[in-house]
Amino acid sequence: MTNFLISGASIAGTTTAYWLRRHGFDVTVVERAPSIREGGYKVDIRGAALDVVERMGILDEVRARRTGMTTATYYDGKGKKVAAIDADLFGGREGPDEEIMRGDLNEILYELTRHDTEYLFDDSITAIAEDGTVTFEKAAPRRFDVVIGADGAHSNTRRLVFGDESKFARHLGAYISISTVPNHLGLEREEAVHAAPGRTANVYSTRQDGTAKALFIWSGPEAPYDHRDVAGQKAMLTETMAGAGWVVPELLMSVRAADDFYFDSVSQIHMDSWSSGRIVLVGDAGYCASPASGQGTSLALVGAYVLALELARADGDLAAAFAAYEREMRPFVAANQALGPANLRGMVLPSRFMVWFQLTMMKLLPHLPGKDRTIERITGPIREAASAITLKPVE
Repeated sequence: MTNFLISGASIAGTTTAYWLRRHGFDVTVVERAPSIREGGYKVDIRGAALDVVERMGILDEVRARRTGMTTATYYDGKGKKVAAIDADLFGGREGPDEEIMRGDLNEILYELTRHDTEYLFDDSITAIAEDGTVTFEKAAPRRFDVVIGADGAHSNTRRLVFGDESKFARHLGAYISISTVPNHLGLEREEAVHAAPGRTANVYSTRQDGTAKALFIWSGPEAPYDHRDVAGQKAMLTETMAGAGWVVPELLMSVRAADDFYFDSVSQIHMDSWSSGRIVLVGDAGYCASPASGQGTSLALVGAYVLALELARADGDLAAAFAAYEREMRPFVAANQALGPANLRGMVLPSRFMVWFQLTMMKLLPHLPGKDRTIERITGPIREAASAITLKPVE
């Protein structure tokens, strides 16, 4: 067992490639995009995931590219500042937790692997036979000992092997959109937020290049939409945010011109098994925790480490390797997926009273006698979930 194919060149895929190569395996990565995906949004690396990054030797580089966010400021519909809190508290970070742009992390991981890993860009899998023969859209068919689906919440690998996404996706009652926009507000490592019943707008800038990220999150029932119909998704966002105050109208105008528009339902993936025969899933493809959890990147990093290590330890016994991988990861995944619905309740507020109450608590927090206990209620569950696994040493 020496020849591995990974579908997906994002965090889970590139990290898995690194660890498989380190264990001496041959690795090919196929990616639908024409190159490594740049940009994206802010992601957190916490707990066990920090250990993985350190074992890869890239912790200093990650820290050199940290976002360095300072504050999060809330504004009312007329643009009046109503509350401000520390950015780390806003993001649930404490201690050595690191925040980095997703594209920056993916670039670091790609540079770490590109010299000894084969990358097939602008291609994707169309079929996987029982003997491991893989058919591609463009490349000639090839046989692999193991096929790893690391291709995200809407995984093509999962669909081909396990069935339609609807069997595994759980909608959490919200949608999210992120785009690059001009930095109209002149933000400098700051977040600006406007919360209204059922919808929240957030703008932040992590570097002074004249741009910012506009993030919208809103509540809504599960509804069918085409994942590749960007124009339709932008129309859905515009309709949802119509009538919002603050700078939302200007942001929506900029979003319409954005070429990196991201849109998705806030959903999780729950599966009884992450493997079938010689195929196995890692990261969002197998156990997406949703953007609301703040733990998708950490799950990808840890899952890649554990999967590669168990494959190396099993000496060719795929069933044993996959069983050990699930045994190690299941409690960790469950703890981090539980953060999604809990965090979402604080991200999208259902009523004007809840908006008022949240903003009032933010203003009072620095003056509360028990503020440390209040902060612990915010950061404690995140810290515990992020560290809910003990990583085995590399052999």
